[in-house]
Amino acid sequence: MFGSARRASLARQVLVLQLLVLAVVVLVGGAFTVLDERRDADAAARREVVAVAETLAAADGTAQALRSPDPTAALQPEADRISAATGTDFVVVMAPDRTRYTHPDRALIGGKFTGTIDRALAGETFTETYAGSLGPSVRAVAPVVDDGQVVGLVSVGETRERISDQFVRGLPLILMLTAGALALAALGSVLLGSRVRRQTLGLAPDELRTLYEHHDAVLHSIREGLLVFDADSDTADVVNDEARRLLALPAGPVARADLPPSLRDLGSGRAEDEVHVTGDRVLVVNQAPVRFEGRRIGTVLTVRDQTELQSVTGELDSMRLFTESLRAQAHESANRLHTVVTMVELGRTEEAVAFATAELELSQHLIDRLTATVHEPAVLALLLGKVNQAAERGVDLTVTDDTTLSSAAPLTQRELVTVVGNLVDNAIDAAAGSRGGDDNPWVEVTLTADDAALDVRVADSGPGMSADEFAAASRRGYSTKSDHHGLGLALVAQVVSRHGGRIESENTYGAVISARIPKEGNA
Repeated sequence: MFGSARRASLARQVLVLQLLVLAVVVLVGGAFTVLDERRDADAAARREVVAVAETLAAADGTAQALRSPDPTAALQPEADRISAATGTDFVVVMAPDRTRYTHPDRALIGGKFTGTIDRALAGETFTETYAGSLGPSVRAVAPVVDDGQVVGLVSVGETRERISDQFVRGLPLILMLTAGALALAALGSVLLGSRVRRQTLGLAPDELRTLYEHHDAVLHSIREGLLVFDADSDTADVVNDEARRLLALPAGPVARADLPPSLRDLGSGRAEDEVHVTGDRVLVVNQAPVRFEGRRIGTVLTVRDQTELQSVTGELDSMRLFTESLRAQAHESANRLHTVVTMVELGRTEEAVAFATAELELSQHLIDRLTATVHEPAVLALLLGKVNQAAERGVDLTVTDDTTLSSAAPLTQRELVTVVGNLVDNAIDAAAGSRGGDDNPWVEVTLTADDAALDVRVADSGPGMSADEFAAASRRGYSTKSDHHGLGLALVAQVVSRHGGRIESENTYGAVISARIPKEGNA
C-alpha cells in the first residue's frame, strides 16, 4: 500500500519527541531544584545565625561580661560552647568600637572586626554576606542593649564553605530523585508509544494521512450505500453520500432510528442479500459484524439500489406473461381445432359447429365485456392473460361485472400493471394450493374508479394472511411462498403509499386484499 522507504512511525516520532521534551523538562526542573536548594540553604543559614546572635545578645550574662574588667575571659568559653553546639563557624562578641573580645582564632582577639555594624549600633539585627578573616561567610550582627544603650555587638556566622559542604551532602538525593523522575517519564513514554503504535498500526503520519484521504475518497465515490455502526451505540460512525441518498437520511449524525422501519428491525443481526422496499425504492441489503483482532468493533450495513432493475424485471415479467398467455391460447386453440376436425371426420358436423360456436361465444363475451369497461389497454391485456393463466392452473378467475376502469386512473400504466398484476398473481398462487386451497379454487377481481379514487379488490379461496404476516409482507421483501423472497405485495404497498392510498387485508367470503388510491387532490 505504501512505498518501501518508510518514514519513522507516528508512535516512534511521538516517543522520541516526548523523551526529548521530558528530558529537557526534568533536567531543567532538576537545575531549578538545585538552585532552589542552594537558596534554601542560604536562607536556613541566615535564620540560624540570626537566632544564635539574638539569643546570645539578649542573655543577661553577655551585658555583664562586657562591663567586666576582662570580657574575653568571661565570654570566650561561652562563645566556643555555643559555636560547637550550633555548628556555626564563629561567634564574635565586640565592643561598639569593633574591638573583638572573642574569636575562634585567639590571635585575632583584640583586633578590629571587619564588616558592617552601623545598623546594629542603631539597635537593629541584620545579616550580610561578607569576606572576613575566615573567608566569605553568611553572618548576623545583633546589638547588646543594657539600660537602653548599645554596650556591645554579637556577630555569628557560617562560612560559605560549610554551607556548600552541607548542600553537597544533600545533592545526591536531589540527583537520585531527578534520575528517578527521568526514568519514570521514559517508562511512561515507552508505554504510551507502544499504545500509540498499536492504535496506529505502526504507520507514519504521512501514511495515516494517505490512508484517511483514500478512505474518504472511496466512501464518497462508491455507488453503494454504506453505514458503519459502533458496537456500543446505535449511532453510525460512517455514513457515505450514497447511503444518505438511497435512504433519504438527514444531514448530520445518523442513528439506527433514522433508518426505514424494515432496516431498523435488522438490529445488529446478520443479513445477506435481503430485498427491502422503502417508500420509493427497492434495495438489496447486506449487514455483517465488523471484527478486528478477534474483537467485535461494530456493524457494517450496505445497501444497493435495485429500483430500476426491478422495473425492468417487471416489464420482462409482463412480456413473459403475454407470451405465456399467447402460448396458452395457442395450446387451447389447437386442442379445440383438433376436437372440431375429429368430430367432422366422424361425421358429426352439427355437433362440431355447435362446439366451435359455443367456445367462440364464451371467449368473445369476456373480451367484449372487458373491452367495454376497461379502457386501459395494458390492464385489459393483463386480465385476459391472467384468465388463461389461471385456467391452466385449475383456478377459476372471474372479473366481476361491476368492474369499470377509465384511462383517467390516478396511476400510470406501469403502476397499474404492478398493482393489479402482483395482487392477481398472489391470489392465483394462494388459490392454486401454494398455501392450501379448496376443491374448487377461485379468484375474483374487481376494479372500479370514480371521481375520487381507484379501488382494486382481489379475493381468492386461499387461507389468507394474519395481520402480522400482512404487515410484514407490505413493509419489506417477504413472501408466503417457501423461499420467502417475494416482492409483490411490498411493491404494491409502495405504489399505494406513494399516491397517499391505503391497502387492507381481511378474511370474509375469502381472502380479500383491497387497495384504494385517491386521485390527485383527494389524497
